[in-house]
Amino acid sequence: MNSDERDCECALPQAETSPAGGYDRIQEESDIENTEASRMKRAAAKHLIERYYHQLTEGCGNDSCWNAWCSSSRGSHRLDNNAAAVKALELYKINAKLCDPHPSKKGTTMNHCVRDDFKDVNYLTEEKVNEILHICGEKEDYSPLIRVIGRVFSSAEGLVQSFRRSKPPTKEELKSLQSKDEDKDEDEEEAAACSAAAMEEDSPGSSSRLDGAASGDNVGKLGPDEVSVDIDAVRRVYQRLLSNDKIEAAFLNALVYLSPNVECDLTYHNVYSRDPNYLNLFVVVMENSNLHSPDYLEIALPQFCRAMSKLPLPALAKLARLWSHYSAKQIHRIMETFQQLITYKVVSNEFNSRNLVNDDDAVVAATKCLKIVYYANVMGGEVDTEHNEEEDEEPIPESSELTLQELLGEERRNKKGPRVDPLETELTIRTSDSRRPLIPFEEFVNEPLNDVLEMDKDFTFFKVDSESKFSFQSCPFILNACTKSLGLYYDNRISMYSERRITALYSLVQGQQLNPYLRLKVRRDHIIDDALVRLEMISMENPADLRKQLFVEFEGEQGVDEGGVSKEFFQLVLEEMFNPDIGMFTYDESTKLFWFNPSSLENEAQFTLIGIVLGLAIYNNCILDVHFPMVVYRKLMGKKGTYLDLADSHPVQYQSLKELLDYEGDVEEDMMITFQISQTDLFGDPITYDLKENGDKIPVNADNRKEFVCLYGDYILNKSVERQFKAFRRGFQMVTNESPLNCLFRPEEVELLICGSRVRELICGSRNLDFHALEETTEYDGGYNKDCRIIKDFWETVHSFGEEDKRLFLQFTTGTDRAPVGGLGKLKMIIAKNGPDTDRLPTSHTCFNALLLPEYDTKEKLKERLLKAVTYAKGFGML
Repeated sequence: MNSDERDCECALPQAETSPAGGYDRIQEESDIENTEASRMKRAAAKHLIERYYHQLTEGCGNDSCWNAWCSSSRGSHRLDNNAAAVKALELYKINAKLCDPHPSKKGTTMNHCVRDDFKDVNYLTEEKVNEILHICGEKEDYSPLIRVIGRVFSSAEGLVQSFRRSKPPTKEELKSLQSKDEDKDEDEEEAAACSAAAMEEDSPGSSSRLDGAASGDNVGKLGPDEVSVDIDAVRRVYQRLLSNDKIEAAFLNALVYLSPNVECDLTYHNVYSRDPNYLNLFVVVMENSNLHSPDYLEIALPQFCRAMSKLPLPALAKLARLWSHYSAKQIHRIMETFQQLITYKVVSNEFNSRNLVNDDDAVVAATKCLKIVYYANVMGGEVDTEHNEEEDEEPIPESSELTLQELLGEERRNKKGPRVDPLETELTIRTSDSRRPLIPFEEFVNEPLNDVLEMDKDFTFFKVDSESKFSFQSCPFILNACTKSLGLYYDNRISMYSERRITALYSLVQGQQLNPYLRLKVRRDHIIDDALVRLEMISMENPADLRKQLFVEFEGEQGVDEGGVSKEFFQLVLEEMFNPDIGMFTYDESTKLFWFNPSSLENEAQFTLIGIVLGLAIYNNCILDVHFPMVVYRKLMGKKGTYLDLADSHPVQYQSLKELLDYEGDVEEDMMITFQISQTDLFGDPITYDLKENGDKIPVNADNRKEFVCLYGDYILNKSVERQFKAFRRGFQMVTNESPLNCLFRPEEVELLICGSRVRELICGSRNLDFHALEETTEYDGGYNKDCRIIKDFWETVHSFGEEDKRLFLQFTTGTDRAPVGGLGKLKMIIAKNGPDTDRLPTSHTCFNALLLPEYDTKEKLKERLLKAVTYAKGFGML
């Protein structure tokens, strides 16, 4: 039987790969002629195995039977269902003796009658399942139901035709998909052997060669988010059946048999294009609420995920649209199913640089399936696809070295910009369009996967070998911000090395020495003027130089920039730019946030400089002390601000507008406002603005107040600061336009990337930094270790600091008072011995996050010297 199964399953691939010519046609005809004989042989073999199985479990009914492999024999041992199924196969192979049924066996005729009643059932409906359940319940024999489940759920054709609805779902029915799952409280009777279900399967090889006649066209034309399967009926059936362990095992066995055939259909036979209803089987299987249980994780679910990952793009999009109508609870269940599989495979294998998780088919397939759920989660929540920032009319100038690169056979990396996910394009939606997903995005992050992912290898697959190797950066939702920032770091470093190499080639061709780095020499007391002139010149002449590695030198100081001087440069520029006296930004005391000043007298170059500085900070892996509302980062990612964003940036105005929308009285008479608003300029003079033409003559009433609120939000966040923000965004894109930033990070992650963790902590009212995590990861040098007296005194002293002193300590040691992405535990600080007891203050190398600490005699002296060092630290010198 095994050889027959293998011949049957492999027949089609052999036909595809056989030699061309007449022999191929003869062989194909011969295969067709032998098909019926093979089917008959297979059916006969299964019939014999089934007889052995019942002989082992039920016996022949003869009390004096002497057959050792019959349960009626006195010397026989009782076998459980699974063991009996395995033994039946062995007895068939050795052609063991079969007993004839004894007339005294009670119920034999009745039981066989029950079994034979449903052999013609090749697909299921809810009514048919209930009918079989009722009959099996009366006979107290559920083995016929198990056989039917095994036959239908292991056949793609049978499953596709099952649970069809008679007409397309209405909008009300689609909404009903969001109803909560009911608790399973119905007890089922004990069932017979689950392994017999697989034996009853009678379709050889792949059984899903569907044509138009079998596709169930009676449901009419389906919409882009509709399927012909009755999902509510499927859920009710699962609810009744899954409470019985042995019936559940039939689903498991059927899925193991089904998945390889489905994968073959999708890979070689293009079944979905011939019958879109083929998607039904994925809908039906995914409604099984037990898919994430351990029994499925070993074989069944990995195989099914591999099959699902072979679906063509239109099918993936349709599945995502369908699932987007599900409730948050149902989306969470499906998401958890794939996450469980990924986690199980990660923790049960030892992945490393030689055994990459990228090469595990089950993990890759489950991640691809999880992407469908991710986009369904986006579309099912609150989405804004309309308010998009317009592209700059004047494109960012290309590098003047482009012609030289082409002559040298070099193509600028990512010249067309970051790739866009095909499923995202098919669905015409972006992650940045999401205002609020059904379930939080953090639920899609798989931490065990992040722990074993070799990001350097994954980055190579993402940038170079994406066609043949899978990169998890193509599914960034599963990665945490820390892992993605490491991928961005690799991209930035390679860009720097590429610019350095191109500069060297350019120098050879032109015969003149060019600087392979972006060098800025500035004076502390004229830092804005010096930086603005230099960066503006570079941005006009050759923007590619902004993607070189940054080196900053302060005039008159000896510090060599290995990262620390750059941090100081960024901090000083931002302190100057955000100074309220300059008037470029306004500051809200209640939110501790800055916003663009619509009345600013500064030219656009100043705002472009701020954008360049933010881009350079990301590019050079520096954290900045920037306090922007989230809407700024949404706008940087291409989304306009809306009324909802005012809650973060302008909470007073937001509250007033919300009260206007909720007001139940006479808006026009009581509020007495029009579509003309007023603001004060830089000098305190009022400025009026009509939200609509002749706005001062249009009163706001209950009918048009929503329009007023939308126009007000658009003016405050977009139109009033259009000049300033366009210049700011242009500067940011000069550095990041070739970066995968947009496709990897969400707006809140971009904020975390630029500002570290402290901004959100301040806004949320929490300023706690986990210095215990920093202590755990700190390394020691020069004779110090964690058990030294001075080190123990040091950490006791630091932990006793207030939040402000802790911030100053971080600033002194690392060049910034922010925790990096992932928290202080991701910060690699070094404490090195700097001589014996002395009156000298501690010093630091901010480039390397290194603290040089003398071995002070007392804890009191250590605290006094350390506080003085962190309080009055400023400037750089050579030690």
